[in-house]
Amino acid sequence: MREVLLVDDHPVVRQGIARILTAQIPDVRVDEAADGRTALERLAVGTYHLVMLDLTLPGDSGLSLLRRIRREHPASPVLIVTMHPPEHFAQRALQAGAVGYITKNSEPNELVRAVRTALAGKRYPPEDAASQMPLEEEGQPHDVLSDREYQVLRMIGAGRTVSEIGADLGLSVKTVSTYRSRILEKMKLRTSAELIHYVITRRLAP
Repeated sequence: MREVLLVDDHPVVRQGIARILTAQIPDVRVDEAADGRTALERLAVGTYHLVMLDLTLPGDSGLSLLRRIRREHPASPVLIVTMHPPEHFAQRALQAGAVGYITKNSEPNELVRAVRTALAGKRYPPEDAASQMPLEEEGQPHDVLSDREYQVLRMIGAGRTVSEIGADLGLSVKTVSTYRSRILEKMKLRTSAELIHYVITRRLAP
């Protein structure tokens, strides 16, 4: 039996994905986690042949969790399953060590194919297909941002206030403001309005 850990904060999504996988891949058993803390607890006591990870989770970002899993549990490959289109996060996720990237609006048979591929120790999509993915262009100003800074940038671009961002991420208003200042400095911008314009013109907003 091959063990899969599915990390997603939406119960309906977890149950739907688990149902699809167990129906199509009989020797797979799906364990679930609703957040990063629970996922790390599961990984600490069990061995998983694959981790399926959403990028939008309560608290810390999915990218930060991905990096920690790859550092602390390198034997467990990570497949990203997310609502975010590839041009927003695929490049960062693959560079952080993910073996694949698939969106939640994909057909069920594509999801099954991605899981089978990852369980076989291969990357998804395969290299020839990956070259067709609409990845982020290299050398853009936001490439210098950390994962957390990139997350805050996108939330600012979506029109969220500092207080709202802090509440969503479990951070103080002061901490979010510090991130905002770092983002402006790194990207050589002056105001939040310029940040919002940047995000909108590059379609980076969630």
